[in-house]
Amino acid sequence: MIVTIDGPAGAGKSTVAKLIAAKLGYIYLDTGALYRAVAWKALVTGTDTTSPAAMERLCERIRLNILHTQDGGMAVEVDGLLLNAQIRTPEVTRAAAQVAVLPQVRAWLLPIQQAFGQRRDISGIVAEGRDLGTKVFPNAPAKFFFKADAAERARRRHEELVTAGKAADLAQTRQDLDARDGRDRTRETAPLVTAPDAIEIDTTKLSVDQVVDHMTRVIGEKEKAAGLA
Repeated sequence: MIVTIDGPAGAGKSTVAKLIAAKLGYIYLDTGALYRAVAWKALVTGTDTTSPAAMERLCERIRLNILHTQDGGMAVEVDGLLLNAQIRTPEVTRAAAQVAVLPQVRAWLLPIQQAFGQRRDISGIVAEGRDLGTKVFPNAPAKFFFKADAAERARRRHEELVTAGKAADLAQTRQDLDARDGRDRTRETAPLVTAPDAIEIDTTKLSVDQVVDHMTRVIGEKEKAAGLA
């Protein structure tokens, strides 16, 4: 069973995806962390994150592994180094937005994500990102697309950064988010769009519990329809 959750930054994808995965006994896949890991590697090696050729050469040298933590979360290992907080800084966030628009990087990460969805040792996955329902897992039985007011999304992201102990300005956070939205929606390769068969959920005024309860019911129906329940 594959559940996809797409949507812009700050819409609540990560929080809900982790809870859904834990509730259903599925595995959580944060595809954004993969782009962050590549961006982090580019920054520490001085690679130009806007250069398609330079990023393609970097990807060819990277050894990337997806790991899962005891609390049901996910971590990424790059060249033997386990990455966690390093890929959640504002600098990496901006660099990730730059590398994510490059077809070369997206093409390199695509089979890694799809191979994860083909694992036979797990009952299902909950994957969150921006092109999962349209590009990575187009045949997923359960697809969702989150949206929320831009101001609310900026507030959430700012709160997340502050809680993590990172210096963050709300106005700058909103500016970065707006810029990321523009790049994600207008890139030529796998832009951020709602899959035709995805269920849209506006999380602006909904509690996390409300979203989780609604999605759990829908996923249960999808499981039965697919003969997986």
